[in-house]
Amino acid sequence: MKISDIEKVLLEQQDELEALEGEVLIHRPEEDLINLKSKLAQVVIGVRRSGKSTLCFNALRKAGVHYAYANFDDERLEELETKDLDNVLQTLYKIYGKFDYLFLDEIQNIDGWPLFVNRLLRQKIHILITGSNAKLLSTELATHLTGRHHKIELFPFSFKDWCLIKELDYNRLTTKNKGLLSKAYEEYFRQGGFPELISGEENPKEYISTLIDNIISQDIKKRYKIRNIDALKRLTHHILNEAPTLIVKDALQNIIGIKSERTLSNYLMYLNQTYLISTISKYSSRSRERSRNEKSYAIDVAFMDKRENAFSGENLGWRLETIVYLELLRRKAGTENDIYYYQGRSAETDFVVCDGNKTLAVYQVSYDISNEKTRKREIKGCIAGAKATKCDNIFLITDHESEIIEEEGYTIQVTPIWEWLTREG
Repeated sequence: MKISDIEKVLLEQQDELEALEGEVLIHRPEEDLINLKSKLAQVVIGVRRSGKSTLCFNALRKAGVHYAYANFDDERLEELETKDLDNVLQTLYKIYGKFDYLFLDEIQNIDGWPLFVNRLLRQKIHILITGSNAKLLSTELATHLTGRHHKIELFPFSFKDWCLIKELDYNRLTTKNKGLLSKAYEEYFRQGGFPELISGEENPKEYISTLIDNIISQDIKKRYKIRNIDALKRLTHHILNEAPTLIVKDALQNIIGIKSERTLSNYLMYLNQTYLISTISKYSSRSRERSRNEKSYAIDVAFMDKRENAFSGENLGWRLETIVYLELLRRKAGTENDIYYYQGRSAETDFVVCDGNKTLAVYQVSYDISNEKTRKREIKGCIAGAKATKCDNIFLITDHESEIIEEEGYTIQVTPIWEWLTREG
């Protein structure tokens, strides 16, 4: 690629960068996980349009450092090859002058990028990287940047982020604020956490449908040379319609019409790697049982029904369970914790959070427990998980109920979702 063409693109990207300087960007907790003083490459990964670039811009601006920027998720740079990366670097020095910090957006689009980054790290340049494909990043990082990178996962906005945007104080639980927070949660519950939906995107369904299509075509089809793209699309939409759901491969093969179990397994892996879905394993000491009984969730509730031809319906319980799961993923950041579900012979617990072989908390999720039969079932699920994991830190997350339940020597904290989302624990 001609160096003059590279310069034109990078100059226009600099203009876009400068346009952000006047905008007020909210602080997200994941920003604090970025260590700009570190000698390690800081790698922010997550689903497309979740705010990865903005997070990095904010961290760099807050630090007040001079940095250079290149966005490789630009159709004008599609023909860029490994050999062109030196020209990119030369052009960045021409545009920005001397810099010690370099932000590389969606760098995984360029073959051979890890060796390039490794060379820059040896030159004592502080590197920030974003990417939308966990597999590509993790594989290449493990091969070429072992011990020289720090990974930060970013998901769509949390409810706390939503409150900051709406200028709601979630720490002051006055009568007025409780009402406002409850109303704000209802909006978040319906709409999800993608930044551009929160900022007023006029056609959410078109936005989400296009986003999913782009992920499939750009991050999966192009990279893995998928031939049966229709089957992949059917699988994607079927899982998002059913989520949260257990992954039963035999049934999926029949429904989608995929003959090869290996092909199906690969497709599921691609959906995970590009953050269309996220899966958790069954709580078990047996590795085989954990790997064969995965449960899938959409990476945001908008993926569940804000799509063209979505048939997931308005299952309030499933949406609530998804929101709790995504919040647990966010709270997992910076820890060694793992999230499982528990399934016994007569009861199931939605989430078990563990640190190694120690269980930290058990979570059960139910939209409404006013019905006595539902109440008994959910309490039974709480206690089953607590007994199996030897844990006495038990939460039952609901849409609105709040109480303490004492049952069989266990204390269950029943908490409204909006209240749980705005506090730790």
